[in-house]
Amino acid sequence: MPKKDKARTKGKVDKQTRKIIEELIVSYWMEMETVLSYICNSVNLDGVRAEEIKKSLQVDIQAELGHATQLARRINVLGGVVPGSMDFRAMQKSLQPRADTTDVAAVIRGVIEAENGAIAQYRKIIKLCDGFDYATQDLCITLLENEEAHRREFIGFLTEYEKK
Repeated sequence: MPKKDKARTKGKVDKQTRKIIEELIVSYWMEMETVLSYICNSVNLDGVRAEEIKKSLQVDIQAELGHATQLARRINVLGGVVPGSMDFRAMQKSLQPRADTTDVAAVIRGVIEAENGAIAQYRKIIKLCDGFDYATQDLCITLLENEEAHRREFIGFLTEYEKK
């Protein structure tokens, strides 16, 4: 889980909104890091068995980038400042490029781990927003649904790979 820093804002925001902005920034970085990880894995994987996973990752890159963009917009709407690249700290060890570029199952497990992290983070924000910020809560419910669908797809891939 990315380290939380105090959120920069465009003026005064209440304590609850600041907490929400901080958690949205955590999610924003998780999505951005996932984009980086999916790009490298969609290019680096080798072998016939890797092709379907590479294609799926390439599609998911656009989805994850879309999530990051939606989060950035919401951070801005709430009065937060979307952080720049100098604030980025990588956390996804399980999705780092492998020495064995044919280890498709390891990449699949890394994707599942990343999706589990995103799911937990969105659930956290949903609870934080409950009864306070319905727009952010609605956004995070939608993003949660997307992450759960991504995870389900890769759980199916892993089930198939582990049968062989």
